[in-house]
Amino acid sequence: AEDKIMQSKCLLQMTGICKSFPGVKALDQVDFSIKKGEIHALLGENGAGKSTLMKILCGMTRADAGEVFFDGKIWSRKCIERIGALIELPPVYENLSAVDNLKVRTWTLGISDARILEVLDIVDLKNTGKKQVGKFSMGMKQRLGIAVALLNDPDFLILDEPANGLDPFGIRQLREMLVSFAESGMTVLVSSHILGEIQQTADYIGILANGVLGYQGGQQENLEELFTEIVSRNRG
Repeated sequence: AEDKIMQSKCLLQMTGICKSFPGVKALDQVDFSIKKGEIHALLGENGAGKSTLMKILCGMTRADAGEVFFDGKIWSRKCIERIGALIELPPVYENLSAVDNLKVRTWTLGISDARILEVLDIVDLKNTGKKQVGKFSMGMKQRLGIAVALLNDPDFLILDEPANGLDPFGIRQLREMLVSFAESGMTVLVSSHILGEIQQTADYIGILANGVLGYQGGQQENLEELFTEIVSRNRG
């Protein structure tokens, strides 16, 4: 009965996930779960396996072993309809405006164009007019990438290093955005190596080191100390 209750609270569960690339074990027996409506942070050094784990969750790559459950059922391609993701660089067309970038995607996804202004409003890019995305700052491109991820009104939002290239004001805007998403009932998984930022934003954290999930649990007061300990312990 307790397992059933846990499953109903969990949007996502991974068990025994392994993934290797030539010469590299990217993920090694990872068990990972995310509760509904939480901001969950995935921490780790560059190359720790964060992006690989996120790509498995949104169907960009497949695990070699293990299982992924989404909302109590085994993960299938159908789950992608409920997931929004920004992994690595924002997928934008530099020669198009923000609106036209999103139009390309609403057409592909079969979503109403009315959603375009809604997501641009959420990420504060409504007034960019015909300005080409190639002339946007890094922060504006990141926000447009988040707008793309929000188009299908996802239950689960995956953001890989969204604070990369942002100035302090941009980071603060991002933090406020993430909190508002969780308040609206969305579940958010965000990866980062900026510990101070995560300390102010996330409810739960997982720490990946060398493909091993060394810690998963509630927010910690001395996150830097914990992070250093986990990374040192799992160094190859």
